[in-house]
Amino acid sequence: MLDFLTPVGRYLIPYTTEISTALIACLLVMFGGEINRLMRNLLSGQHFIIRTCAFILLNAFGYGLLIVKATPYLAHTLKTTEPGMMFAATLLCFLVIGIWAQKNRHV
Repeated sequence: MLDFLTPVGRYLIPYTTEISTALIACLLVMFGGEINRLMRNLLSGQHFIIRTCAFILLNAFGYGLLIVKATPYLAHTLKTTEPGMMFAATLLCFLVIGIWAQKNRHV
């Protein structure tokens, strides 16, 4: 089966950085609501300015930094994986995230 997937995996190797960014962004979309809800609960008694600054720091810098720093690690992992296995794992990850999003009514 992996022999069948290997040519497609080889075709995707130049795009591993973009694939990695997309995977991490999808995960952040799924977890973002929960993370923001947790932050909102932690800061519920704080002043408006503190809550606003925390929101900006988390969303602009926290999520952005996570995407920028985690993407190269995931891309490296995908590049060092056998092409057929890399394609299968990538497809499986997107399918699982899609099913999860559908189940949680994000789609």
